[in-house]
Amino acid sequence: MSIEIQKVTANIGARVSGVDINKPLNAEQVAAIREALNTHKALVFDDVHLDDEGQEAFARHFGDVTTAHPTVSAVAGAPNVLPVDSERGRANHWHTDVTFVLNPPQASTLRSITIPPYGGETLIASSAAAYRELPEPLRALADTLWAEHTNDYDYAVPDEQIDDEKAAQRAQFTSIKFRTVHPVVRVHPLTGERGLFIGGFAQRIVGLSTVESRKLLDLLQAYVTRPENILRHRWSPNQLVLFDNRITQHYAIDNYDDQPRRLNRVTVAGDVPVGIEGKESYSIEGDASHYTSVAEVAEAA
Repeated sequence: MSIEIQKVTANIGARVSGVDINKPLNAEQVAAIREALNTHKALVFDDVHLDDEGQEAFARHFGDVTTAHPTVSAVAGAPNVLPVDSERGRANHWHTDVTFVLNPPQASTLRSITIPPYGGETLIASSAAAYRELPEPLRALADTLWAEHTNDYDYAVPDEQIDDEKAAQRAQFTSIKFRTVHPVVRVHPLTGERGLFIGGFAQRIVGLSTVESRKLLDLLQAYVTRPENILRHRWSPNQLVLFDNRITQHYAIDNYDDQPRRLNRVTVAGDVPVGIEGKESYSIEGDASHYTSVAEVAEAA
């Protein structure tokens, strides 16, 4: 059976059939999935019966895998698998995975483990579509900007809502402080597309004050999160979603009360982002070599 790709929305998302990712893939299948990922940014696979080892094996088709996270603990016995578990916190903010390190993951895989009876969708947005929609004067400005990304800030919970458990989670998340400067407009190394590379970890525009930075980042972020640019994925059992972390953002909706929700995540090591003038991102603080290797673009293609 040949691989079939069915679009889910105009700007992002496709459902993949005709390939059994429970088994090792051949080079032709990997190339077809990579091409679909380049085009659609997020891919949904149904009828997936993988354990953690199988999910990791699938991710390795696209490059080296990272460890679970630079600071957060992995699944017991599976150092490359991160449990995205409602009991460990809820990532209900727009972000691109781990952009506070020098070379964030190129791609992320999420596999459904425990699905609440209602809610719990994952939103995935195309930052390429957002960039294309910018008015020309704003696009010209964005092309020149660089932003500092960091994990050392409160991105989800106000101080007055912090209990001992949440305080411990925050302390773990910031146990190694990272500060990295990335281009606001990133050039995708495989497609040449430009996308807004911002999201929740982007805290300051280089050369601007915190207040000025927030206003400008909010303005640009509003284009990313337009409904037309978003795939709203309602999870079902035995599903895997693969998304291009270089040109998307995502958000886990906290709309399922106190029901348990868990996905397991495996990420593929990425390259160092590059802006439109060919300049690479640079690190200010924090060494992530324990977390990820640096991918060569030729190897990722």
